[in-house]
Amino acid sequence: MTDPAVVPGRLLELAVTDLALIDRLRLVLDPGLNVITGETGAGKSLLIDALGLAMGARADASLVRHGAETARVEALFDRIPEPLIAVREVSVAGRSMARLDDAAVTAARLADEIGPLVEIHGQQDQGRLLDERWQRDLLNRFGGHEAERAAVAQAVDRWRENRAALDAAALDPREVGRRLELLDHEVSESSAARLRPGEADEIRSRLVAAQHGEAIARGAATLQDALTADGTGARDVTAQALHEARGLARLDPRFVPSVERLTGLEAELADIADEARTLADDVDHDPSALAALDQRLGVIHGLLRRYGDDEADVLAHAERASAEADRLRGLDAERARRQREDGERLRDVAGAAMALSGRRAVAASTLTAAVDRALQELGFPPGAFEVAVGHRAAGRDGPALDVDGDAVAFDTTGVDQVVYRFAPNPGEPARPMARIASGGEASRVALAIKRVLAEADATPTLVFDEVDSGVGGRSADPLGRSLWSLARRHQVLCVTHLPQIAAHSDAHYRIAKRELDGRTVTAVERLDHEGRMVELAAMLGGGPGDAAALAAARELLDRD
Repeated sequence: MTDPAVVPGRLLELAVTDLALIDRLRLVLDPGLNVITGETGAGKSLLIDALGLAMGARADASLVRHGAETARVEALFDRIPEPLIAVREVSVAGRSMARLDDAAVTAARLADEIGPLVEIHGQQDQGRLLDERWQRDLLNRFGGHEAERAAVAQAVDRWRENRAALDAAALDPREVGRRLELLDHEVSESSAARLRPGEADEIRSRLVAAQHGEAIARGAATLQDALTADGTGARDVTAQALHEARGLARLDPRFVPSVERLTGLEAELADIADEARTLADDVDHDPSALAALDQRLGVIHGLLRRYGDDEADVLAHAERASAEADRLRGLDAERARRQREDGERLRDVAGAAMALSGRRAVAASTLTAAVDRALQELGFPPGAFEVAVGHRAAGRDGPALDVDGDAVAFDTTGVDQVVYRFAPNPGEPARPMARIASGGEASRVALAIKRVLAEADATPTLVFDEVDSGVGGRSADPLGRSLWSLARRHQVLCVTHLPQIAAHSDAHYRIAKRELDGRTVTAVERLDHEGRMVELAAMLGGGPGDAAALAAARELLDRD
């Protein structure tokens, strides 16, 4: 028997603390086929759940062991020069903590880093295998169609965008006329007003000042007299003080700053006097001018009520209305352009979709042959499996492409309908798997497909959680051989209840429940050759010391 390859990135150890029934558990894994067995309810699949937490899966506080504060999972992965350590903790309060190499990270980051190292296959995959959408996605993954799929999605999105614009341009001419009339009125009204930002506030200030014009004029005159009256005005008094300060500065330099300040003050007082006179003169006294200002303010208020909170809003609305009017006037030309583009973009969709269809057809032929070979190893006749790729017929009202004279439906996934067909019995026609495959048959087909995909996949560790559900004894040995073969290129971790599969393991672990200090706990044990024989005998239905079961177990272990 060939030894398994030591795959970089494989799972070296899994340590679990206070997770459900697990008190404290440490699993050291081999490079090849690692099998976990044990009685129902002992916690076999719980180890897979623990690994999922280390991969960034959603944390559930109910998984914390009763009486503990925190559940902890630690996964150790092979990496050069040092192993990669992923840690996940979940508290009873629902808080989750993740770490990579002792650095705190988010669960999403954990998923990004650890996800590529481990792929978990569960029983739910068998149900998904019957979904034709998932069948198409598997074919795409096998064929490596990412670029072609992206090209189709982009072409369809561009077509949809243009079609939406074309639909938006399909307006009733009478409605277009009504909207143009309204928009032109709004633009004309705003343009005629010749608004300036801040104009309303300015007019309101002038009107308020006019209401108090007499008091303002009287106060301004008093202020000016106080500043400029001959002899007693502030300006003359300051000039006298400045004259004295200059004399002192000639005698004592310390008075120079005072001279400078008084010089500035004199000029400031003159400016204030001039400003008071100018402001008083600007107050409106003419009744006709005031009426004109009041009328102008009314016009501005009317525009603000209809189009915005201030003059800037009104001007912006006018710009938008003008642009919309221009668009409506060019609607006929827009429709014609969009109609031409509709045909062009449909041709782009057709080109991208047919390129993807061609790639899918080639991949379907290759996948069919590979899965059929794998199924033959699992006991099925040649030709039992087929990946059929065909075009989807368009509905009466749905979008369609013309492909060789046929109306073909399309979306962002292309034009193809992918169906996995199955013929488990010789002489019977192949039919869609969803219609004829039994549970056991679906399990074996799922494993065959996963084996084919995994052989082309670089994922270091593959985990199979009871994918042998529904498989009978005669099919179990080929299933075990298939898993063993897969484990020559990948590390495989498999939870199983079938002794025929467990017998092919490179490392066999038994999980059992036991009572400790009045509590039920889960323990794991790596079995030696004798222990494996006893466990396989128990899985075959034999009781303790059952000679026939032990002989059958020994036969399972001793075969090549």
